[in-house]
Amino acid sequence: MVVAFSGWNDAGEAATGALDHLWSAWDAQRFATLDPEEFVDFTANRPRIRVEAGVVESLEWPETEFGWCAPGGPTAVVLVRGPEPHLRWRTYCAEVLEVAEALGCSSVLTLGAMLSDVPHTRPTPVFTNAPTADLVDAAALPTSQYDGPTGIPGVLHEQAHRAGFDSLSLWAAVPAYAAAVSSPAAMLALIEQAAAVIGVAVAVDGLAGSAEDYVEQFDQLCEDDDDTAEYVHRLEEAYDTESVHMGSAVELVEEVEKFLRDQ
Repeated sequence: MVVAFSGWNDAGEAATGALDHLWSAWDAQRFATLDPEEFVDFTANRPRIRVEAGVVESLEWPETEFGWCAPGGPTAVVLVRGPEPHLRWRTYCAEVLEVAEALGCSSVLTLGAMLSDVPHTRPTPVFTNAPTADLVDAAALPTSQYDGPTGIPGVLHEQAHRAGFDSLSLWAAVPAYAAAVSSPAAMLALIEQAAAVIGVAVAVDGLAGSAEDYVEQFDQLCEDDDDTAEYVHRLEEAYDTESVHMGSAVELVEEVEKFLRDQ
């Protein structure tokens, strides 16, 4: 089971963008939804209505949906996507895991993305965490160093382990100065790592082109703004000396504020 949520855990829409790409590339077939009534505050995440020429065509609720796919070989994958719930997280996770158990899933892989002090000019770092050292070692990825608030992926991740599933989280680091823009580069990095963990292939040609355009967009920003260029250069130096890490949001804010004070 591969899971991604929109909201706080989805910097640059990288996690949900990656999941949506897998859904399309692997032709996932929707087979169930989770009623949002118990879990979502509709004043914070409102239903969407579509009106054409005064006629109400549809009303869409912020629900969690499940899709089944067989991307290759004997491996079947259940994809799960939806908004981060506002209420009853433990009950919500239990219901998601009930589906995983009913379908015979052996493992749960959560996708997330956080703002971090990384430059857009370098490959997107993907960090991992797991409840046991052997799962971390098997992923063969940099490990995260984080101490702070968590979102629903962290809770699902922990409950999956308690329920007996192999559980692994992948987190992409998205440049903090690119917070307001979708990041196809981070989506691509998550997709490639998720496919490697699962052991199946996924086509990424179109997304790879979008990632190149994303880099060019921020290259132009650096050309037009000396302060941004200097900041990115500092991030490049840190990245190239392998000192980049998935720090806490507090550390990131302090770093950005220090940079701005020094200007």
